[in-house]
Amino acid sequence: MLEELFAGSIEDALTRRQSAPIEKVERDALSQTPALNALEFLAPSSQIKILAEVKRASPSRGAMAEIADPAALAKIYADNGASAISVLTEERKFKGSLTDLVEVRASVSVPLLRKDFIANEYQILEARAAGADIVLLIVAGLAQKDIERLKHFTEQLGMTAFVETHSSDELKRALDVGTKLIGVNARDLSTFETDRDLFGRLVHLIPEGVIKVAESAVRTADDVAHYRAAGADVALVGEALVTNDPAAMLQSFLQAGKS
Repeated sequence: MLEELFAGSIEDALTRRQSAPIEKVERDALSQTPALNALEFLAPSSQIKILAEVKRASPSRGAMAEIADPAALAKIYADNGASAISVLTEERKFKGSLTDLVEVRASVSVPLLRKDFIANEYQILEARAAGADIVLLIVAGLAQKDIERLKHFTEQLGMTAFVETHSSDELKRALDVGTKLIGVNARDLSTFETDRDLFGRLVHLIPEGVIKVAESAVRTADDVAHYRAAGADVALVGEALVTNDPAAMLQSFLQAGKS
């Protein structure tokens, strides 16, 4: 499944490149307002931070929410305490788009993560051109030299690389390239099953000075409290927000995540 997702995103980027050459996208990226410093917005505090996700669908759950107005949803997130917002731009399985990212950027002033299956510099330039401040790099889908190269390119554009891991080996690979924003995803990308305790088993491997993000398996305030107790600085939440009252859910998550 992961290989299929990467292949689809790469193919879709190649299609876009036919009408938007890399030279144009680079010009658009470099003319953008400078990226926000996501490390400042997500820095550890006395309360867990929430990275709230604009997410219509997923391979494991199928369609979840129509989200006809992603900008309006993002504004609800920002107005109710989200420290940053993740926008799914993968088109095939997650039903997202770069247009969603552009619209969300126009509506909020918190950092934005382009959540997609990033494998090349063109996709990173697209992210910056659309207003992203953070780019996702998934260790499980990239060779080590590619992680290092893409992280460096992301930072050259003033953005932050958010490096996602699923095991102790992947954590080591992420830390070896100097990652400062690291995620532990409870969802196994080969089976799509979740293990809420995975973060707690791996968090001791993440040194001080690195922001620790717990991803997936957040359905209730109890899940947020569980992650906070295990040492999470940030929880990334999508499905629970788009399938419920997002304002009420966010407030309950923030309350549960107080130290």
